[in-house]
Amino acid sequence: MNRREFVVFIAAVMAVNALGVDLMLPALADIGRDLAVIAANHRQWVVTAYMLGFGAGQLAYGPLADRYGRKPVLVATLAGFVAASIFAASSATFVALLGARMLQGLMSASTRVLAVAIVRDGSSGRQMARTLSIAQMIFFLVPILAPTLGQALLAFGPWRFIFYALGAFAAFVLAWAAVRLPETLPVERRIPISLARLRESYRLTLTNRFSAGYAVAAAMTFGGIIAFVSSAQQIFVDEFGAGDRFVLLFAVCAFAMGCASFANARLVERLGTRLISQSAVLGLIALSVAHIAVIAAGMETLPSYILFQALSMTCIGLCGSNFGAMAMEPVGHIAGTASSVQGFITSVGAVIVGSAIGQAYSGTTLPLAIGYLCIGLGALAVVWFVEGGRLFHARHKAA
Repeated sequence: MNRREFVVFIAAVMAVNALGVDLMLPALADIGRDLAVIAANHRQWVVTAYMLGFGAGQLAYGPLADRYGRKPVLVATLAGFVAASIFAASSATFVALLGARMLQGLMSASTRVLAVAIVRDGSSGRQMARTLSIAQMIFFLVPILAPTLGQALLAFGPWRFIFYALGAFAAFVLAWAAVRLPETLPVERRIPISLARLRESYRLTLTNRFSAGYAVAAAMTFGGIIAFVSSAQQIFVDEFGAGDRFVLLFAVCAFAMGCASFANARLVERLGTRLISQSAVLGLIALSVAHIAVIAAGMETLPSYILFQALSMTCIGLCGSNFGAMAMEPVGHIAGTASSVQGFITSVGAVIVGSAIGQAYSGTTLPLAIGYLCIGLGALAVVWFVEGGRLFHARHKAA
């Protein structure tokens, strides 16, 4: 692959997961009616069950990818995702659907681990952050388009069509990987699977302050995305009555993240991962305080919510790839296993944070605004600890 195709391919791999989360958002109400889901907040489990599987599955794929190479693991799990999508489309009960969603998450977990590991195989530091940012810029187009695509699929059939579409896209990426993806991990760099090696790799990843700390910080900011995605349909449709404009308004907020990734890709090599991410965390805190004040004053409207949400998504978008790159920097020699452990921390931590905020939804945007403030303060505290009580400094040139 040339560089352009490689970046687009990495974005497509990442998009399997993004579509898995966002494509069915317009169908949550239909799923709830069809499968007799009584409480509206319980529909959010269609998203969170997927993310639980996504987080748990990542622990396995790093060691497997370090032992057998990146390509065979990616191809096998994409095939599993196709099967899980068919299972989800044929689910007769809500419990069965949640099981299928967790299985989808387990299979798509490889996309996160392998996308990072494949990029890390050939780059590091600011160059790695730039490549991931470009891929994420393309990747963030998916949340913009996914609800619209989901709405279009609902126009031609029931919500089950959405899961067939997910399976079809995964099959396309599988074929692309099988035909065009070279193996990026040479045989001489492969690590046999053993309990002793796994224990040592986990120890190195978890005891390194930068590796573990920035994974936790990424979990907090990623939790903000999950909170928004899982409650977006309720906020836009139920609270603000914007049902016919849901996909457009959701796209506006997602577009803000895409712009943030584009800006990060252009600026990170010049300004560094620390300056950008730490500024974004402080921005998120300031926005959350202002948003809470607007809500408390009884001045919250649909336009004000969109403005604050889009700006918050911008800050979160400036954190993700930079936190991920800094977490991977000291553990590049065990990239696959380290990516698994960090992905587990990030995803499961994000599910806990996002679910707590999403399930607190009670008909107003206040829980989301308070949740974002807690995310910002928590991430700032973690960064402060990781950096030894210093902010806005470069630890070394690659930072």
